[in-house]
Amino acid sequence: MALSLDIDLLRSFVMIAEAHSLSRAAERIGRTQSALSQQVRRLEEIVEQPLLQRTGRGVLLTYQGERLLNHAQRILRHHDEAMAELSGKGLSGTLRFGCPDDYAAVFLPHLLRGFASQHPQASVEVVCAPTPRLLEQIDRHALDLALISLAEGSDKAVIRREPLVWVGCPGTGAADFAPLPLALSQPDTLDHLAACNALRALGREYRIAYASSSLAGLIALVRSGQAVAVLTQTAVPADLQILAGDAALPVLPSVGIALRFGQGQPTPLVDALAEHIRQLLPSL
Repeated sequence: MALSLDIDLLRSFVMIAEAHSLSRAAERIGRTQSALSQQVRRLEEIVEQPLLQRTGRGVLLTYQGERLLNHAQRILRHHDEAMAELSGKGLSGTLRFGCPDDYAAVFLPHLLRGFASQHPQASVEVVCAPTPRLLEQIDRHALDLALISLAEGSDKAVIRREPLVWVGCPGTGAADFAPLPLALSQPDTLDHLAACNALRALGREYRIAYASSSLAGLIALVRSGQAVAVLTQTAVPADLQILAGDAALPVLPSVGIALRFGQGQPTPLVDALAEHIRQLLPSL
């Protein structure tokens, strides 16, 4: 009898692939690493191919694993849509959601995939921009909901806190530069303000080498070795270096992550996404 792909095995496999770690995936879905390892072995037996390669920093997908991931994501999407339609569950409609680039790169895939499985008939339009620009769009009624950054010390329903860190190209340090070249977001953003205020307090000379709302642009300049950036710790790419303990750099504050609703009474769909984010974001 031909073997078939089990939905539960595929769901665990996709979670591992997204987390790049058995331990993180196990925490997110409430299972042990041993149980997930057994599921991966069972899936590998079914497809008769190795799917994961374990490294010192987590797990990587093999070529066969990458191919299966594409199929698994489509299978799960169609499965969840069918279940929601047949059961009569799930909300429909469209909402406009704002999110800063650094959070979008790390958190959005998990947040939106989970929300889509619960409400497959819903449509989410995503706008990526720095927090000040998102707040402007909230005020203009252009967004229904936004994930924003708040300064350290704010207690306005913070869902998660993220430390700001200095980031540089491996092999370089702040002492290599005079003045210190910075790659920062726009002047009214928290990373820009925190970096400049901390350096001025330390008496350290600096210059703005690059200022933009583009996270990709900031990271590209850091990769070139021409500047140091300030990012939330979770958004630091694996090929860049957190400059922790560098005596030439001051300690930076953390930021809080919170939700801001658009004007007027939130729709049930907006409330559902907000609650989904509150439940899932702290564990990502």
